[in-house]
Amino acid sequence: LNAADYAGLFYGLQTLSQLMPPDAVTSSDVSSFDLPVLEIDDAPRFTYRGVHLDVARHFFPPEFIKHYIDLLALYKINRFHWHLTEDQGWRIEIDQYPKLTEVAAFREQTQIGHGLEEFQGDGVRYGGFYTKEEIREIVAYAQARNVMIIPEIEMPGHATAALAAYPELACTEGPFEVAMTWGIFEDIYCPYEETFEFLENVLLEVVDLFPGDYVHIGGDEAPKTRWEESEYVQDLMVREGFNDVEQVQGYFIRRIEKFLNEQGKRLIGWDEIIEGGLPPNATVMSWRGTIGGIEASRRGHDVVMTPYSHLYLDYYQSADQENEPFAIGGFLPLDTVYSYEPVPSQLRERDKTRIIGAQANVWTEYMKTGEHVEYMLLPRMLALAEVVWSPAEAKNFTSFLKRIEWHLDRFDALGVNYREPGQ
Repeated sequence: LNAADYAGLFYGLQTLSQLMPPDAVTSSDVSSFDLPVLEIDDAPRFTYRGVHLDVARHFFPPEFIKHYIDLLALYKINRFHWHLTEDQGWRIEIDQYPKLTEVAAFREQTQIGHGLEEFQGDGVRYGGFYTKEEIREIVAYAQARNVMIIPEIEMPGHATAALAAYPELACTEGPFEVAMTWGIFEDIYCPYEETFEFLENVLLEVVDLFPGDYVHIGGDEAPKTRWEESEYVQDLMVREGFNDVEQVQGYFIRRIEKFLNEQGKRLIGWDEIIEGGLPPNATVMSWRGTIGGIEASRRGHDVVMTPYSHLYLDYYQSADQENEPFAIGGFLPLDTVYSYEPVPSQLRERDKTRIIGAQANVWTEYMKTGEHVEYMLLPRMLALAEVVWSPAEAKNFTSFLKRIEWHLDRFDALGVNYREPGQ
């Protein structure tokens, strides 16, 4: 094996492992095997090859997070987007604000089903969080496998759990409770100076734990109702010369970006951060389609493509939903993931270089167990892995289906759950 750095050697070993019997690592019956005589000259198409996991809707223990990282590393996925905070739970220990784990980490119960009619809960208190010691151990584990962890601390929206712990950060008095239902909530962080002090203190502890370049700040699905009703926000708009409440979100995100840049970190956020004025150095995750990514790249920003139409792995894998595990909805079969092309054809060559990669997202409203997560992840993650590693012109879905048979055998040997293609 020859490579320019540790990452190259690590990826070479992953390629080499695919030339071995699928049970070579797990079976005591395999003591030796032959490798074909060949030469492989290989390099990734994109620098950012990501997979996400939401641990706020449902919490997964540290050992499963390590297992998840192992699966990513096997397929040369080098970014793990760890979604740590939500309306339904706060999952990271912050020393300065103990109520985030005493209060915000637990909800009284969880909705059953899609909740389209009258609320029905399961009556079971639910929650959990990762200690700093556990996070440091997971970060080191990921680094050894060439996986950079990108922590996500949601703001200004999806903040109900934090507001339950610290209601003074909202525009209204509360009280609030950690959300027991899914969806979008109108109470978000109010842009008080006290709120920025809180978020900066939280982020100081976050950046101390995660050595990677990025911190994800969410920025999505933040209703402006409470801001529109707030005398404080209206005065802020006059003071700053804003004529649209969306500009307040831009102001909010720019302040956070400035702070993160001062800590040597880069801000990354969902494509809503474009609205109200894009922070100067931000990277955009384009999830609502390709339009946000196209706009951001044309404005000189790095972009990670992650459209729900092709890369939301919480969607059903079959149109026959009655015979699939319960999911949020949608329909995303394996061939649709494989067909995805991250670089929009309408971009100029200069702007195409700003598409730094793609990411699959695993939202867990309806995934309570690690086994269910595996089923939704695999083998669709393998399709993404080929999209972001191999040249576009080399893609062939018929060939892919034949080649993944070996990988399914490996999953069997490893005891990993997956969905059988073609079911």
